[in-house]
Amino acid sequence: MAMAITSIPSGAVRADEGGVSYWLPGRFGSLAATPQVPGWSMAEVYYHTSVSAFGNAAAAREIQVARIPATVNVDLNLHLNAQADLVLLNPTYTFATPVLGGQLAIGVTGLFGRSSANLDGTLTAAVGPLALTRTGSIADSIMSVGDLYPQATLKWNAGVHNFMTYVTGDIPVGAYSSTRLANLGIGHAAIDAGGGYSYFNPQAGHEFSAVAGFTYNFKNPDTQYQNGIDFHVDWAASQFLSKQLFVGLVGYAYQQITEDFGQHPALGGFRSRVFSVGPQIGFLFPVGDMQGFLNLKGYGEFAAENRPAGWNTWLTFSVSPMAPTTVAATRRSTTK
Repeated sequence: MAMAITSIPSGAVRADEGGVSYWLPGRFGSLAATPQVPGWSMAEVYYHTSVSAFGNAAAAREIQVARIPATVNVDLNLHLNAQADLVLLNPTYTFATPVLGGQLAIGVTGLFGRSSANLDGTLTAAVGPLALTRTGSIADSIMSVGDLYPQATLKWNAGVHNFMTYVTGDIPVGAYSSTRLANLGIGHAAIDAGGGYSYFNPQAGHEFSAVAGFTYNFKNPDTQYQNGIDFHVDWAASQFLSKQLFVGLVGYAYQQITEDFGQHPALGGFRSRVFSVGPQIGFLFPVGDMQGFLNLKGYGEFAAENRPAGWNTWLTFSVSPMAPTTVAATRRSTTK
């Protein structure tokens, strides 16, 4: 269940080329680095996001969809709104045999759902002395399947301290067109790797987790655009009110650290960033001889740059092998 919500992209407008990035902040949460109970687990996630943007973050979508060449000077006054409702399925297998003294788990996430976006405002394009101004709106929506997202994690435990490393990526097989305003795929491959730490004291019920990583994006073959390198940190803090119930806070920070390649000159380096914080609640319960887990968390975004911002919610239901003890079950099942 460690990868229940750790391999999820965004079909909605986000960052980098046309406002879309591979990494979706919020993938990791409470007890992200704690080892799991060996065996198969399955997680289902409902993800909703609603974002908006002005300036370059909105202009990037118009430039991509309209295929405005770099030789054309543009002046854009645009407003972008986007939403996505996605369902994600994440089977994961955790190995019992140690690897490098740690616990290895592998999984893959697939998704389907609906993404919609609308763009309205004024576009002025000029070539030499000739200029054309257009005012209006564009709307688009799609319901289909997204890319595939394999992931592997390796975790170690030392009392109340837990450590992990991970690698994940994007296999671009989902619904995507460079001329669409809304997509469920990103049109290019990507690889992401990083590490994390979780502190968990089961006696006191205190928990804190943080996971950081970098994304390398490959060139989009349809547009010859290559996103820059992204850095991200997801964090969570929680307090167990009982052995079955916990509440807490979640948040993330996202910063693009190198410039894009192939973007229109009007966009500049188009580095993006965003921060977020919000509440969470989780509940553990038996499902036959398996362990069930239900988690709801929400994020409100702020301080966005070259990236639409808004809010998003995650509702996760997962089933995994039951741990031998209640404490162990708590540690295993709340890794989100």
